[in-house]
Amino acid sequence: MAYTIQNKIQMENIRNIAIIAHVDHGKTTLVDALLRQSHTHLNKDVIGQEMIMDSNELERERGITIFSKNASVQYGETKINIIDTPGHADFGGEVERVLNMADGCLLLIDAKEGPMPQTRFVLKKALEMGHKIIVVVNKIDKPGARVDFALEATMELFLELGAGDHSLDFPVIYASGREGKAGLEPDLAKMTDITPIFDAVLQHIPSPIADINKPLQILVTTIAPDDFKGRIAIGRIYNGVIKAGQEIMHIDRNGVQKKYKVTSLMTFIGLGKAEVAESRAGDIVAVAGIPEVTIGETIADSENPSALPLINIDQPTVKMTFMVNTSPFAGKEGEFSTTRQMRERLFKELETDVSLRVTEDDKNNWTVSGRGELHLAILIERMRREGFEFQVSRPQVITREVDGKMMTPYEKIFIEVPEKYQGVVMEKMGGRKGELKEMRFNNGTAFMEFIIPTRGLFGYRNEFLTDTKGLGIMNTVFFQYILDPGNWKERDHGSLVSSDTGKTNLYGLVNLQERGVLFLGPAIEVYEGQVVGQNARSNDIRINVCKEKALSNCRSVGDASLDYFRVPKTMELEDALEYIGDDELVEITPKNVRIRKLHLKEVDQKRAERSAEGVKFDY
Repeated sequence: MAYTIQNKIQMENIRNIAIIAHVDHGKTTLVDALLRQSHTHLNKDVIGQEMIMDSNELERERGITIFSKNASVQYGETKINIIDTPGHADFGGEVERVLNMADGCLLLIDAKEGPMPQTRFVLKKALEMGHKIIVVVNKIDKPGARVDFALEATMELFLELGAGDHSLDFPVIYASGREGKAGLEPDLAKMTDITPIFDAVLQHIPSPIADINKPLQILVTTIAPDDFKGRIAIGRIYNGVIKAGQEIMHIDRNGVQKKYKVTSLMTFIGLGKAEVAESRAGDIVAVAGIPEVTIGETIADSENPSALPLINIDQPTVKMTFMVNTSPFAGKEGEFSTTRQMRERLFKELETDVSLRVTEDDKNNWTVSGRGELHLAILIERMRREGFEFQVSRPQVITREVDGKMMTPYEKIFIEVPEKYQGVVMEKMGGRKGELKEMRFNNGTAFMEFIIPTRGLFGYRNEFLTDTKGLGIMNTVFFQYILDPGNWKERDHGSLVSSDTGKTNLYGLVNLQERGVLFLGPAIEVYEGQVVGQNARSNDIRINVCKEKALSNCRSVGDASLDYFRVPKTMELEDALEYIGDDELVEITPKNVRIRKLHLKEVDQKRAERSAEGVKFDY
């Protein structure tokens, strides 16, 4: 491809890098140091706000990056765009599209912990795309830092991932993000500032390959909502020049072309976005004015429109029903609980999550379809922390009927575990109708590939982490629709259901704990129809967990019995979603996650069961 001198100079002034790092490895402080060192001008809208690269509470708890973010720094005449990478590997397509914007990567490693499993999937994708990797060993001033260990573990990781000679010859920078210093040697005393990282980026990361003389082409990789500007499309300019107010062509996934006018053109400056008059090939921009744009589509020149290759969007395979909370405690613990508020929140999510589907029925219930159980669980947890209270049904797979046969979605699952845990993983996968397709061993690690029904994965993630002591890595991608294997094992337990409303009492709990596993301790508010435990048998039992000991002056030897109360099982959100049956719901509020019966009163429950069995009543 031929370039003019002017084109070449323009390209040399831009670097696009993705940053790969495990949560708490210093990504936020490092980016902050880069901003301070470069004296990058911060947009007034983001000054004083939480840093855009700062992981939120949910990301810290799960140890994954959920939300992709962008920032940029100005170093001399060069603009460096920094792209954060999503870390949950269930959405491999998202990782690939974000890496499409970059030409190289910064791999951030904690000097004490070394590379973590969660960075492995993103690094593997980056190596497959041929990106140049710069390794930054951060926190060298941390007590117990093991620089040699971290480097050796990083080299082993590159070898395991099949890195070629080009990738194995990676440059190494040592840094202390907190101190704002970096150097080519792991000696903090010899470091003065963060400049070596900038120099390494300019030296090793190639400039974008693009041509400003060609017709405009922008590949949309992220969608951001804005209350004033509407839907904002974020993507990299592959060719051409875009100007504010320019007429452009939107080419959707079906090839349909529509003309629009750019109402706002922004580029990333520091931690925020700023309006610009024009932007050229190689840069990353945010464009407003296209109301129906979505991820993977092309913004092209209005006179010579040409579409870029589409980015695949994973189709939903799991659905759940979201409902307004109708329990006796409704409205007591949440800020947003009405039908209107729920509807607005769910449909707003569609603006940024292209893998999500939402449909509403005539009963004001919403069927929400997503890429997997984790995908929907993260949405639920985010809504809960925003102050919403609602209830959801049991997750179900989205099946299709083809030639009169019921087809169910299957996932291709890639598992990496230490060799000693391969047996328990294979046993569990077999019990969930998983079929082993490939297995190999390398340096004490077992690599396994399974084909498994999506339904078989429900509730397995927590079990997998427990079985592998947190050392296992599991990545899934949609495979295809295959004939449903059938013979699914129904749950072999019933529920212990509260028969009264009030506070749980230790006396009642101690007497009932032999019936199964309790979910609650004493002095907790419950209502009639709430599930308070798991029955050891397959049927449901109504029990009184609020029962108090009768007070009298009579004493007996048994009064001082040695009965003790076992620690109840804590049911987190994903535990509850895995546990519930078809006649149960999970009630979600900012303060609690409760399991309840669809019909709270026992008489209503029995009437519904008889009606489902086709029994006619004579009144």
